[in-house]
Formats: sequence, C-alpha cells, structure tokens
Amino acid sequence: MAITAQMVKELREKTGAGMMDCKKALTEVNGDMDAAIDFLREKGLSSAAKKADRIAAEGTTSIEVRGNDAVILEVNAETDFVAKNEAFQTLVKELSDHLLSTKPATVEEAVASTMGNGLNVADYISNAIAKIGEKITLRRFEIRTKTDSDAFGAYLHMGGRISVLTVLEGSTDEEAAKDVAMHIAAMNPKYISHDQISEDEIEHERKVLTEQALNEGKPENIVAKMVEGRLRKYFEEICVLDQPFVKNSDQKVGEFVNSTGGTLVEFIRYEVGEGIEKREDNFADEVMSQVNKGN
Repeated sequence: MAITAQMVKELREKTGAGMMDCKKALTEVNGDMDAAIDFLREKGLSSAAKKADRIAAEGTTSIEVRGNDAVILEVNAETDFVAKNEAFQTLVKELSDHLLSTKPATVEEAVASTMGNGLNVADYISNAIAKIGEKITLRRFEIRTKTDSDAFGAYLHMGGRISVLTVLEGSTDEEAAKDVAMHIAAMNPKYISHDQISEDEIEHERKVLTEQALNEGKPENIVAKMVEGRLRKYFEEICVLDQPFVKNSDQKVGEFVNSTGGTLVEFIRYEVGEGIEKREDNFADEVMSQVNKGN
C-alpha cells in the first residue's frame, strides 16, 4: 500500500512520534493506522503523544545575532523549571543557529526543515520531549537582516522571560540600540510612532475620549481641545518614540534615538506565553473534589 504524506501527518498527530518513524511504522504494517500506533508504542517512540494535549505556556525567548542577521524566537515548555534546564537551553541555541542558517519563512517550514545533525526540526524536538519529559514547541520566530551601517539591539530580560530586538538604521551604535530594546521590554509600546496608528484606531480613541469628557460634565466648547490633549497622552503611552526614556525621564526616546544619528525602524518584543490560554489548576478545589468523591 502506498504511504501518503497525509497518513504520516495523521499518525504523527496521534502519537507525537517523528515523521520518519511514522513513515517506517506505516510501511511495516502496510498502512494500517491502528497497527502503526501499536508499532510505535511497542518501540517506545510515541512517548511524546502523552504530552500532546498539555499546555506549553512556559519556556523562554531568545535572540541570536550573527553579523548582519538576527533571529528572535520563542520556544515553549510546560514549566519554568524545565525552561532553565541545560538540555532545554541547548535545544533553544541549536534551533536559533539552524533558523539563522536556513532562514525559513514560517514555523511550518522551519519544523519540516533538516538540521545539520540529519534530523528534521520536528523529530529533533520530539527526541527532546522524550528526554526532557515535557511538551516542547517552537512557537514563533522572526529573522531580520541589516546593513553594515545599521545596528541591532538585543535585550533579554529575566533570562529570556522577555526578549526585544531593535533595528537602528543609519547608526552603528549597538549600545544605544540595546538601550532602546531595554526600554521597550519595560514599557511594552505597540508602535514606533503615531503615524503607524491607523486612522480607524485614532478615530475610535478620539470618540471614546470625547464620550468620557462629556460624561464628566465638561463644557462642549472645551471638549475638543481636551480630547486632543488626551490623545497626545495616549500616543505617549503606546508609541515608543513619544515615551519618556527609562534611563532618562527628562528625555523622550525619540530624542535619544536622534542623538545617535540613526532611526528606529523596527522592534520585535516577545514575552513568554503571551496570548496562550494557560490552564488554571486550583489545588484546593482539586483536593475538595477528591474528598467529595469519597463521600
């Protein structure tokens, strides 16, 4: 029976085993899915499957800079303890090196790509799951390229809990680029400058602020002026160049960047687990549920 890519994909999703192991298992049992699952279980290759439904919302973010190329990535695990594990840190470093060398466009492309050790990334991660004992995922990454006239700023906070990569164009001041990255880690802005904000978002905020002012009982003839003032304050809160610089609150970040002779053209900020719905385990409730079962 011909073994199709779809069959391999299905078996992999069911067992968590590596792609090559899945293909071999299906070949051995002539395409019988249930028999292939048993084959992998018997060989001890489906241990990752037990972890497939777990939530991996811990882990680390990291940045690797190699000359004019840089990668920022997030690799998730289930616990913060494992994120500090030497084997996990080695995995993150090897993934960083591989991503910089191959420059895949998407996570899917990255996971299917072959590493220098002959394994594809999916199988390499599956092997790590078997050794480390937790679900591990390459969640996301971004690769950036600059010229010799530009600077990368790489900043890791709390050992990778937050990572920020900045690109300073027209300046080779890496220390300044790193200082801006540190500021972004602390203040979490949404944009570089207010001209990146869409008109729809500006109008929405203007409408909300207008309603707020009217509800406060402010006279209509001064509401418009008040709203524009509050809108400027809003920009300061979400646009990095308008924010007071964390290292010198008397100076705006934009002024600091200008002093370097460069222009902040991009930043990428990753925080471990952001946007992942974490499972909330309440130990007290769990104990009580067991007590109630016994009654």
